[in-house]
Amino acid sequence: MKRTISIRLDTILEQERLLMQLQEAYYSACNQIVPDAVANRCWNRVALHRLVYSKIRQNSLLGSQMVCNAIYSVCKAYKAKALFPEEKVPTICFRKGRSVHFDKRTYTIKNGSISLYTLGKRIKVPFRLAPFQQAYFTRGIPKEGELVCKKGKWYFNLVLDLPDPPLQERSELLGVDLGENNVFATSSGKVISGGKIRHERDQFLAKRRALQSNGSQSAKQLLKKISGREGRHMRHVNHELSKHIVQEAIEQKAGVIVFEDLTNIRKRIKANKRMRMRLNRWAFLQLQTFVQYKAEAKGISVLYVNPAYSSQLCSKCGCLGVRERHLFKCLCGNQQHADCNSSRNLCRFALGTPEATCAVNRTQVAVKY
Repeated sequence: MKRTISIRLDTILEQERLLMQLQEAYYSACNQIVPDAVANRCWNRVALHRLVYSKIRQNSLLGSQMVCNAIYSVCKAYKAKALFPEEKVPTICFRKGRSVHFDKRTYTIKNGSISLYTLGKRIKVPFRLAPFQQAYFTRGIPKEGELVCKKGKWYFNLVLDLPDPPLQERSELLGVDLGENNVFATSSGKVISGGKIRHERDQFLAKRRALQSNGSQSAKQLLKKISGREGRHMRHVNHELSKHIVQEAIEQKAGVIVFEDLTNIRKRIKANKRMRMRLNRWAFLQLQTFVQYKAEAKGISVLYVNPAYSSQLCSKCGCLGVRERHLFKCLCGNQQHADCNSSRNLCRFALGTPEATCAVNRTQVAVKY
C-alpha cells in the first residue's frame, strides 16, 4: 500500500535559487524529449531512453540520473493521456507548475533533513512533518518523490510504501453506480443526489465565462486569482463522497466494492456540446481513485467490471426492462430506482452470472406496464 506525504521544506534564498535553476533545466530537458516522443509515438521508458538519452546529455546541464528522470516524466505524462492507436499525439509543454521527479539516487533523507540533487552540488534542506505524516514516515519505506513549488513555498511529495492491511474475508459485494444526476447509488439502496454539486460547477463555469468575455486587466487578475478553485472544491467533495462509500461498505459488511470500468468514456460520448462539456468536467476517475486507496486501508478490495447493459437489464431476472428517468420497470414485476438497479447488476456481473453482455434476440412485443 502506497501513501504520499507532502513535506514542507525550510529553504533559504540560496537553496531556492538552486532549486529554481534545477526546475528550469528539468523542464527544458522534458520539452526537448517531447518532439521525439511525438514523432516516434513512443512513451515506453526503455525505448524512449534509447532514442533521446545521448542527445539530452549533450544539450542539457542535468546529470545522467536526472535525464533518466526527465524521460520518466515525459512517459508518465503521455501514458496518462490513454491515447487510442489511431489518435493524434498532442504536444505536451512542460512549464512552471509541474513537478520535478526524484528517485532514490537523487535524494536522501537523514536526521530531519533531505539532501537534494542540484545543478551544482547537493543541498541539505531541513523539513517539517505533521504528526500524522510522522506516523506514516516511521511505518513506511521511502520511494520516489516529486519536488514542487506552490506560491513561493517548496514541497517534496514523498511516496511511502506501507505494509498492506489484511484483506477482509467477507464475500459480500457492494455495487456502486456513478453518475452526474446522482453522484452515486449503491446496491444497498443508498442514493446521493448530484444536484447541488452540478449547480456549484455551473456557477464556477459562469464566473469564468463572464471574466473571459470581459477581457479587462482586472478580470484577468481575478481569473488568475480564482484559478484552480473549482478543482480544489471538487477534490474536497470527492474526498467526502469516497468516505461515505467506504463507510457504507463497512456498515454493509462488504469485502469488495464493485465499480463500473469507465475507461475512455469521454472519447465515446456522442452528444451535443453542452452535454459534452458537462460530462468532461465529471471527476469520476478521481472519486474512484480516492475510494480505492481508502478502501484498501480498511482491508476492502475494489473491483472494476464492464458496465455494458447494466442500466437496461433487470437485476432480478436478467431480462431487458424499461427505464423511465429514475424508475426501472421489468415484466417480472421488479420496480426500483434505476441507478440502484444498475449497481446491483454490477454485483451480478462481478460474480459472473451473467456476463456483462446482452442477447440481442430477446424480443418483447406489446409490452405494457
